[in-house]
Amino acid sequence: MSPLSPPDSAARLRQFDLIAFDWDGTLFDSTAIITRSIQEAVRDVGGTVPSDRDAAFVIGMGLKAALAHAAPDVAEARYPELGERYRHHYMAEQHRISLFEGTLAMLAALKARQHLLTVATGKSRSGLDVALQAVELRGLFDASRTADETAGKPHPRMLHELMAEFGVTPARTLMIGDTTHDLQMALNAGCASVAVSYGAHSPEAFGALGPQFVAHSVPELHQWLLQHG
Repeated sequence: MSPLSPPDSAARLRQFDLIAFDWDGTLFDSTAIITRSIQEAVRDVGGTVPSDRDAAFVIGMGLKAALAHAAPDVAEARYPELGERYRHHYMAEQHRISLFEGTLAMLAALKARQHLLTVATGKSRSGLDVALQAVELRGLFDASRTADETAGKPHPRMLHELMAEFGVTPARTLMIGDTTHDLQMALNAGCASVAVSYGAHSPEAFGALGPQFVAHSVPELHQWLLQHG
């Protein structure tokens, strides 16, 4: 760049260089299907079926921690079977899952402003890769991390790896998610966070974790990011 060239306007306007999105319940409207799949899997192996609240609470956690919380009376030796039954029920319903309305427009606007867009999710790598094959998502995300290849939330390893990959500091990184696990992970990594209230967890629990904003819809999140992201 010439010494006389103006500074990049997109970079000048950004507060955050890297934005990490949770997946289920934040970008994808999948909370109800995941909740039902967890409940049916526990029923299949003879455990006490968790309530909607308890089943939704584990969304975003690593698999072992999620199963231990959702099915405390199921022996750990049966977790592989429980996980298989969950995948069976989820795969039977996943064709009904779609992006929240307005998500693609929001991601495209952020991409145009040259944010690094990443995913930090409790999904498996294989599950995320299937979702990312959708034509409309190709090329939107710069990197991703999953719980089975790093560490489950709220451990900060996913965010640490994403920041290290691009040389971005915690002060310039924003985590966006629908659960307390996402917000706690951001705190543990030293990053700012934004919560969405339309996913798995009740927003009453968000305040203690200090999100900069709680969005009640994707258009509301989009507007906040354009003004403050």
